[in-house]
Amino acid sequence: MKKLGILILSCLFISSISFAQESRTKQGHTNQNKFRQLKELLPTPNLQRTASGAPGVRYTQQKVDYVMDIVLDDDNQRIYGNETITYHNNSEDTLTYLWVQLDQNMRAADSKTPDIQPTTLPSTTSKARFNSSYVNKPFNGGFKIESVTNKNGSKLSHTVNQTMMRINLPKPLTSGEKFDFKIKWWYNINNHRTQGGRSGYEHFPKDGNNNYVIAQFYPRLCVYDNVEGWQNDQFWGRSEFALEFGDFTVNITTPADHMLGATGVLQNPKDVYSKTELKRIEKARKTFDNPVVIRTQDEAEKIEKSRSKKTKTWKFYAENVRDYAFATSRKFIFDAMAVDINGKTVMAESLYSKEANPLYEEHSTRAVAQTLKTYSRYTFDYPYHKAISVDGQMGMEYPQICFNPGRPNPDGSYSDRTKYRMIKVTIHEVGHNFFPMIVNSDERQWTWMDEGLNSFMEMLAEKDYDPNFPIVRGYPKNIVDYMSGDQSRIAPIMSKGDNVYSFGYNAYGKPATGLWMLRETIMGKELFDHAFKTYAQRWKFKHPTPADFFRSIEDASGVDLDWFWRGWFYTTDVTDIGIKNVKKFYAKDAGANIVNFVEDQSKGLLFSNPNKANSKFFYEITFNKPGGLVMPIIVEFTYEDGTTMKKTYPAQIWRYNDVEVTKAIHSNKQITKIVVDPNLETADVDLSNNSFPKQQKDKFDTFKNKLKN
Repeated sequence: MKKLGILILSCLFISSISFAQESRTKQGHTNQNKFRQLKELLPTPNLQRTASGAPGVRYTQQKVDYVMDIVLDDDNQRIYGNETITYHNNSEDTLTYLWVQLDQNMRAADSKTPDIQPTTLPSTTSKARFNSSYVNKPFNGGFKIESVTNKNGSKLSHTVNQTMMRINLPKPLTSGEKFDFKIKWWYNINNHRTQGGRSGYEHFPKDGNNNYVIAQFYPRLCVYDNVEGWQNDQFWGRSEFALEFGDFTVNITTPADHMLGATGVLQNPKDVYSKTELKRIEKARKTFDNPVVIRTQDEAEKIEKSRSKKTKTWKFYAENVRDYAFATSRKFIFDAMAVDINGKTVMAESLYSKEANPLYEEHSTRAVAQTLKTYSRYTFDYPYHKAISVDGQMGMEYPQICFNPGRPNPDGSYSDRTKYRMIKVTIHEVGHNFFPMIVNSDERQWTWMDEGLNSFMEMLAEKDYDPNFPIVRGYPKNIVDYMSGDQSRIAPIMSKGDNVYSFGYNAYGKPATGLWMLRETIMGKELFDHAFKTYAQRWKFKHPTPADFFRSIEDASGVDLDWFWRGWFYTTDVTDIGIKNVKKFYAKDAGANIVNFVEDQSKGLLFSNPNKANSKFFYEITFNKPGGLVMPIIVEFTYEDGTTMKKTYPAQIWRYNDVEVTKAIHSNKQITKIVVDPNLETADVDLSNNSFPKQQKDKFDTFKNKLKN
């Protein structure tokens, strides 16, 4: 009897579920509860990471200090390094090994990176590419580790696993202890112009010189935290880096005629600059309106015609940075200007060859300065003493220095497209000083946390630099083609960068668009700006996760955005909100304190007899939502007298029905047209259903086609 009762209850339960599903289907209502909270997706708050999104009272992070002696061999395009690493275990855990990143091993002859890329034979190819791909020996890249030792010089047990090296500790490293060890190494520098890469050298056949932009050049520690443990994912070449903060003492030996820029404060300026250059530097430190040229083009051209047999050593100290990079060449022109960041002077600098002039001279340092000003206004005051833009013909970022593209035609002329691309990339790469060089997220796992946030901030800086700046990425209308494309090639933002097709859209464009919509449409500038600044200030010089970002924005704004994070970041759903139907009514006095609403059956929006009973006009508008995303309904009403009025219904209007919703409105004036999302604020993928009466093809459809093109 007990089993029978259970069986009956089970049948009733299953029947109730089926009835509910059937009921929703019959009503055309498939509510998936888009407004349920994210609790099941986000990690449980704890004493290290709080429910508010702030670091907890027991938050910890490791510290790694480096002392390095680096020698650049310009004749053989090779780097030699000797480094001492001090690892501080600030966690509450006991560690038995350390993980070190060997990023250069991606270029080793036995690298697995080429093996994971699908390839086909081209129908035709150049002889040079044929030789490099099918005839010549593979490039002899990768770290050549000469020794890994304890501080006293004894051998230290270690294991290399592709782009990672495990250091086996002689004894467990307990909480609060530190461990010193040494690595001696060298590697052949890749030509990043012919072989690709985030760093390397560029060769100039006409004068026989090389420009070096050097990064990922030293074995460096992985991050260890309470979220992932060791962040020791292999480096396949796309997804970037997770690094600990520390102090760097770096001595770089180059040919004596080189000009060099690097992370950190230069300790021996009198040893490496001429007296004339030192005077110009002092002038630049007091000049806030225009760049001061430290080494001129004429001077650089004279220097590049010969090769010094001597060397000089540049000595730097960088405090509390997560990485290190430098650029050096005898070809470099050097200019700089001072930037006022809330009363503190920061230097904006540029290094560039004559091939980049006059474009760099006119825009590079000015773009650096504007970036520091804009980003500081929306996040926190830039804490370092300088930021350098280098003519590196790529886009890549490191603390206090970045490598950027942009060169004019041989005659010095350049198009607006070339100019704006150069400024855009410079702003973007300098902006990375804030995300992730200071707000130090895990780029390899969550690329959008630095690229997406930075692409959004880049938009604000570009508009500050030039109000008419042709912004390419970030406006909702510009993401429509991607979001409405082949869904088999689209992944949620919350995907690892190595594993997505459209990396640029996924990691840069869509996250930036989402933040733009939050600021401009969903939350408003005041609420969003305060929340965004709160997140940045909470997590500067720390390691935030997506949950910390989501929670901080909601905590500081008082706006529940779980519906937005879920839809925009965790799915590939699209926005498509339209007008299904419009009914018009007039109010009729029925006496006895009764007013009847009577539907007017005439076609169109205008009333057939607007003088009936009362003077107001009444409408029922039914909005439908073929798209999966919930978004605010932004409606523009046009009246008979030609005036307009815009009304925004919050996204929560969809909370009871995910398919359609009806709103009753009244007006003293007759409505002649209703348009949803008139300013293209929500990335609506289908504009054909956004207007009532439906617009003629030559208007909306033509406009839509223009967006696609």
